[in-house]
Amino acid sequence: MALLQISEPGASPDPHQRRIAVGIDLGTTHSLVAAMRHGVAECLPDGQGRVILPSAVRVMPEGRRQFGYDALAAQAEDPENTIVSVKRFMGRRVEDIANRDKLPYRFEDTPGMLSLATREGLKSPVEISAEILATLRQRAEDTFNDDLFGAVITVPAYFDDAQRQATKDAAQLAGLNVLRLINEPTAAAIAYGLDNGSEGLYAVYDLGGGTFDISLLRLTKGVFEVVATGGDAQLGGDDFDRLLADWALAQAGLSVTSAADKRRVLVAARQAKEALTDAERVTLSAALDAGALSVEVSRAQFDELALPLVNKTLLAVRRVLRDAKVGADEVQGTVMVGGSTRMPIVRRVVSELFGREVLTNLNPDEVVALGAAVQANQLAGNSADGEILLLDVIPLSLGLETMGGLVERIIERNATIPVAKAQDFTTFKDGQTALAVHVLQGERELVSECRSLARFELRGIPPMAAGAARIRVSFQVDADGLLSVSARELGSGVEAAVQVKPSYGLADEQIATMLREGFASAESDMAARKLREARVEAERMILATQSALRADGDLLSEAERAEIAALQSDLLAKAQVDDAAANADAIDAAVQALAKGTEAFAAARMNRGIQQALTGRSIDQI
Repeated sequence: MALLQISEPGASPDPHQRRIAVGIDLGTTHSLVAAMRHGVAECLPDGQGRVILPSAVRVMPEGRRQFGYDALAAQAEDPENTIVSVKRFMGRRVEDIANRDKLPYRFEDTPGMLSLATREGLKSPVEISAEILATLRQRAEDTFNDDLFGAVITVPAYFDDAQRQATKDAAQLAGLNVLRLINEPTAAAIAYGLDNGSEGLYAVYDLGGGTFDISLLRLTKGVFEVVATGGDAQLGGDDFDRLLADWALAQAGLSVTSAADKRRVLVAARQAKEALTDAERVTLSAALDAGALSVEVSRAQFDELALPLVNKTLLAVRRVLRDAKVGADEVQGTVMVGGSTRMPIVRRVVSELFGREVLTNLNPDEVVALGAAVQANQLAGNSADGEILLLDVIPLSLGLETMGGLVERIIERNATIPVAKAQDFTTFKDGQTALAVHVLQGERELVSECRSLARFELRGIPPMAAGAARIRVSFQVDADGLLSVSARELGSGVEAAVQVKPSYGLADEQIATMLREGFASAESDMAARKLREARVEAERMILATQSALRADGDLLSEAERAEIAALQSDLLAKAQVDDAAANADAIDAAVQALAKGTEAFAAARMNRGIQQALTGRSIDQI
């Protein structure tokens, strides 16, 4: 009798067949693609043996393109059509771009997000990113001489839903099957965890070209748990370049206005910054239309310029340590990720904060792509043993709007993903047959202070008394950090749902400031929430009382009706006072007074209801 071949779920039925999956680090400054080869994660080189692809695309006449180093070589001569650092524009609008007057591009607001004007017309950041990803896909296919099964793509931990969705859209435009989006610090931890075989609490300090992320992870055998995450989505190596460029122009007494000059001085500043990693003193020079720029800069001078930006990263680090309720001395090691962590001042200041030398034994440019490659290999079903469990977190709380413009948080920030949570709600008015569901993201108590993600309606609720319906709203965040929301009326079974694919456009700095605002305004937010909750309860009490009076008002004498009317008027007056003078405790007291004043009326209504139910029935029937 012959043997019947079987396979594990998700694995190839042919044990000798290997699915080709890659990890891609789509970076602000440069991008890489890596894969498992001969049991080891390796970054894949181009035809010239270079593993780094500068994240640059030049739009040329007749539909031609230049990528990477070739595009960078032409950026000073053709700045408007050579797009670099496009990741900083993902999911943003023109007004969100800081220092846009110093950038050599022509931005235009288009539906969803900004676009850049090129000789081929408007190009969105998603389209430009797709071309970079397609170049990496072709590199991988040339390396293996075969098609790819899929890719794991990394994103900054502080990317919100819109930016993650934009990244996924770019990958699909590039012809990639996205196995998963994972956070860059998590990918770095995978690479370091496997390389060192270490366990314990680790910080991942990721300072790239456009964003800064800090994540605290607990590494145990086979499990990578993100304990807390934070960062600044508006801080990266580009900001250090711009700072140095502005300083050099001021020293030389020059100002630049042309796109070409803006690009030349930024290129010169980046070269000087990188040279200062090893040299004590360099000359920052560029041939500008406004005149020759030549300024000597020492490492000490650059460190003085850079220190305020480095200190901004430390604020985020301390906040993450507070969230995790741990001290800096409990962190066993700090993994440095991103080319900007090569700056000596960054390594020195971070080492001082944690009281030990930072970990730099893996190339900070490559470590994210290497970790993504390990994860991709496992998701493709190629890993026979040692499968990794990723326990990542969401950076900002998710919730929905309730009466009074309040936010009810369903999933708290730093919740491990994937995650699903549900909460029951009810109707506010008698006979209500529809419910509007407004999905929000943020840490504030009021809807106006949080970011709107999506809206949908649950219709077909059977008409019933206010508060009788039970509506269960469920939130689910998948492994990519993308959200879906559903609402179901439990009695009738009517249901509505939305896959939250938000319109792009949240300013990156909003993400970084949402937590700061949440902490800074916590006391005032709670006071505002208490006031709105009191007003909602007052409105509910007044509506319920009016409904009862319409149904059974004949049970009351004129004096009793007048007394209840006076209590309602007093409650209404207190609830309608301007916010500045309103008092939640006074409203609550008026609600309690109305409730106490209608107790006898409620008892009489109950007696009438019982009498009506029993009329004409015998003891045996009861």
